[in-house]
Amino acid sequence: MALPIGATAPDFEAQTTEGKIKFHDWIGNSWALLFSHPKDFTPVCTTELGALAKLKPEFDKRGVKLMGLSVDPVDRHSKWSEDIKETQGAAPNYPMIGDTDYNVSKLYEMLPASTSGDPLTRTPADNQTVRNAIVIGPDKKIKLTIVYPMTTGRNFQEILRAIDSLQLTAKHRVATPADWKQGEDVIIAGSVSDDEAKTIYPAGWKAPKPYIRIVPQPK
Repeated sequence: MALPIGATAPDFEAQTTEGKIKFHDWIGNSWALLFSHPKDFTPVCTTELGALAKLKPEFDKRGVKLMGLSVDPVDRHSKWSEDIKETQGAAPNYPMIGDTDYNVSKLYEMLPASTSGDPLTRTPADNQTVRNAIVIGPDKKIKLTIVYPMTTGRNFQEILRAIDSLQLTAKHRVATPADWKQGEDVIIAGSVSDDEAKTIYPAGWKAPKPYIRIVPQPK
């Protein structure tokens, strides 16, 4: 269950650890990472929230705002934050949604529309589909979705790598190959004809096959 890439990210109003927000207004002209958790005080998510707090400067450099989500209430998020700081060395330094009415989880198709009741009576297994990492562009479109099981912690270095690719390919008509990292060669997009590519890349390109046209990463 996940909204498709290219869909408009649903807008919503929600209470967070940093006050009430309207999601699209909060994003503004930035990029955003919305990442969800099935339950507060869960072990894998505790490590993730601490890791993300330490990495926040890297997301800031890329103009990416961070927004967390759990169906538990905001006051539990604040108590959980103390545990995260104690065990991981850093507390969340970004807002966390208290999605107690399941509105956001339903809008993003992480929980069935029929979900109801007191979130505090639900177990992590009840919410196991609330384990998404969603990258949203300034145009409010979904650019990437990664869904993780509860037992596998997220790789935020991979999410940063993917954001580097998304931002580069949004600006230039290129694609990035497998395992690409910032500064490495890229591939001319298939939508660019050879004649057009000659005007963009007058120095030419490497082509192990006609459909694989390799050039240095554009500046």
